[in-house]
Amino acid sequence: MATDSKSPTVDKSDVTARLPKPSNLGDVVTDRTKVLTDVERGQLEEQNKRMVTPFQAQKLEHEARKHWDLFYKRNDTRFFKDRHWTTREFSELLSENPAVPGTLADGTRRNDAENQQKTLLEVGCGVGNLIFPLIEDGHRDYFIYACDLSPRAVELVRKHNLYDERYMRAFPCDITTPEVFGTVTEHSLDIVTLIFVLSAIHPEKLPAVVANIFRLIKPGGMVLFRDYGRYDMAQLRFKAGHKIGENFYVRQDGTRSYYFAEDEVATLFRQAGFAVLLNSYIHRRTINAKENIDVPRIFVQGKFQKPPQPE
Repeated sequence: MATDSKSPTVDKSDVTARLPKPSNLGDVVTDRTKVLTDVERGQLEEQNKRMVTPFQAQKLEHEARKHWDLFYKRNDTRFFKDRHWTTREFSELLSENPAVPGTLADGTRRNDAENQQKTLLEVGCGVGNLIFPLIEDGHRDYFIYACDLSPRAVELVRKHNLYDERYMRAFPCDITTPEVFGTVTEHSLDIVTLIFVLSAIHPEKLPAVVANIFRLIKPGGMVLFRDYGRYDMAQLRFKAGHKIGENFYVRQDGTRSYYFAEDEVATLFRQAGFAVLLNSYIHRRTINAKENIDVPRIFVQGKFQKPPQPE
């Protein structure tokens, strides 16, 4: 269900005076919510003039799987670009030695207790734009589980030339329900990735999702999170008739998107029992040279850990 679109882009830092100095990756990292201009406040007010009706909103919820299946029927594997950036942003995804699973950086073998294969679950795997770049880049330390609400997306993952059930398993799943426990056992995962997926879920169901993930993950395991941030350009551009609720919208194709505040993400994970290791807004200026477009993007990025068992 991932929703970061495919386009030729070049990222530059956001030089807005209100924000701190950009990081060396060209991003601006901050815990402050964007300050709206008068024009931007007017855009949000316009959205309220015609809201999605409660009947329409309920219908969208019931038909969420259908809309994502239709999305992948239209777009197949062409819509999203491969996420080779994830290992740059989340070093936890890196293998100790990409060439030899179970080997440390100096070439020595880990002991038997340490040599157990790590397990990773990508929630909202789409067509595999995170997991297959990991494999292509040599990070094969994991047994990978990959799930998506859309059975069509999962079928596209299974058809990929790198799909191999010796070290991965893709399956359809509604992560808002206990359905996932039919495939993945409790306390079995080292890492769970949530990359542009929670935004596609009704905000009222998010606590249940994070609670399920807490049950799945091992003590000391990690959740890696990235999603749309409050007042992102895409949120401001919605017209009247697309707003379902506060910061929650429907696109033309029937898929939905929520825009997160940094503090609500932290609260969501803390209430489920996670420790917040990192959580902040990422302000990025995205330039589409082909279309001569220069737009500011806002994401929330975080790392959340299930507390380790006391020794």
